[in-house]
Parts: sequence; C-alpha cells; structure tokens
Amino acid sequence: MKRLINGRIFLIMALRVINKKIIKKEHMKTYFKLVILLLTISLASCDDVIDVDVQTAPSRLVIEASLDWEKGTTGNNQIIKLSKSTPYFDTTTNTSITNASVRVVNDGNGTEFIFAHQSNGTYRTTGFIPVIGQSYTLEVIHEGETYTANETMTPVTDITEVNQSKEEGDEDELEVNIIFTDPEAEENYYLFKIQKRGDLLPTLIDADDEFVNGNRIPMWYEEEDDDDTEDVNESFMPGDVVDISFFGISEAFSNYMQILIEQSEGAGLFSATPVPLRGNCINTTNPDSYAFGYFRLTQVVKTSYTFQ
Repeated sequence: MKRLINGRIFLIMALRVINKKIIKKEHMKTYFKLVILLLTISLASCDDVIDVDVQTAPSRLVIEASLDWEKGTTGNNQIIKLSKSTPYFDTTTNTSITNASVRVVNDGNGTEFIFAHQSNGTYRTTGFIPVIGQSYTLEVIHEGETYTANETMTPVTDITEVNQSKEEGDEDELEVNIIFTDPEAEENYYLFKIQKRGDLLPTLIDADDEFVNGNRIPMWYEEEDDDDTEDVNESFMPGDVVDISFFGISEAFSNYMQILIEQSEGAGLFSATPVPLRGNCINTTNPDSYAFGYFRLTQVVKTSYTFQ
C-alpha cells in the first residue's frame, strides 16, 4: 500500500501566515518575492512515496454451507458455495472452486446427499432430507485434502406477531417488533437477519433464552442513521418493507456469530481484540490449513413487514 505526501501543503500554510499580517506598502515587494519563491519550490517539489508493509495470510478454502430449512417447505433444495480467500487489496474477482467433491451424510442412517457443481463454485442437491435433532457430517475434498464438519439440525419456534411502534428506541423513530414464545423445555439460541429492501447488507442479531426461558419475547429493531453516508434519514419510513429471517441455531454457531458480529461492527473502546475467526470446518489431512466458514443446519421462519 502506498501513500503520497504532497509538499504543496507548505505553500498553503505559508500563504495563511502572510494573509494574517498587515502588509505595508514598503514591504510589498518583499512579500511578493516570498510568494514567488514558495510557488517555485512548490512546483518543483516531488511526491514522496512511502512503502507500507501490509500483513498477508495464506489463501484458504472458504466454505459457505448453511443448510436452512424454511418452515412450510420440504427443505430438499440446498446449496453450498466454495471459494478461495484473497488478500485485502487483491483485485482478483473470480475465486470460485469448481472441482471439489462435496457431500453431506446423515449420521443416523448413513444416507448420503451429493452436492453437484453448477457454476461459479455453487454446489447443489435437490434431494436433501432435513430431520430435526439429527446430526449431519459435511465432507469437502479439494486438491487432495479433506475437510469435515459436524452439526445438528436445530428447530425454531414460530413468530406470533410482527408490528411497529415508536416506544423502545429513539423518540419518534419507527421500529419493527418481532414477537415469539420461547420453548421452555430446552436451551434455545436464535439468529435474526433483518434487511430493509433496498439496503445492500442485512443486520444480524444473535439472542438466547438464558434469562427469558419459556416466556413471550418481544424483539425490536430500528434503523440507525449512518454518519458516513450522505443519506439524511436512513430510519424506517412509512412504505418501507423489511424482510425478516428467524433462525434456530446451535450453541456453537451462536458463539461463532457473536464473535463475527462484534468484529464486523468495528473496534470500540470496550471491544475485544480481533482474533482469527475459525469455524467448525476442519482439514483432516493438514490441520494447520483449516478452512474459513461454518457448516450449519437450521430451521428458519421468514416473513416481511410494510411500515404504515
């Protein structure tokens, strides 16, 4: 990474100093000569180039394996995406892995689900059979190395109501309220994905029932104005449509998401020191060459809400 330091800034500073002085007539020629000299130095100055060493890391396999079973569907159609990681300043656009072997196995009865490559690193099956509480193993073989991960299909309770209010967040700002009842019989971990239509990225919120087990739970969310954009008002407005996905997730995936969300929001005064974020995909051939990403199996409820 290179940064240019321009010598012309000294001209601006000098002119500001001169402008603050009371220039008498007899000294006009002296100041005029000084300005000419500064202009000459400025025009002759060169941009200094500073080389900054940027840390790099070896390229790793990236496994996007979220098998989400939407309530009300069979859950048969599932996809897994494979790619390679690249350095931050790399301009490579095509990092897709197209020659891997991908399968998921039901650990209970040994049923195999083969994911066939379609295009651009996307692998698909149309015959997956999701079973709540059943564990599955992912296997990816690429360039002679085998990556595996294990996860259990986790259920999710229903959303009972979605509405709007101005009661919980900033005064006079619209917020969406998502209401559900937590099952009492077990520990539950949840993930919300909330995205206003037209926004580039969704908001992710993780939650659990540690202090609200078995209760009716209202969860609210409001858009926040972004000081880094030119948009005067990014808050929810009447007519805005927000899409909501409500996932039941495992404790392990919840821990992973907590770190991911915290690090994606940037460093703050009380933020933890950023650490390499490792998922559950293990390279059994060469453990040091682990993969990025996470293999998860979740049930999901999807809905949308239009603000009035």
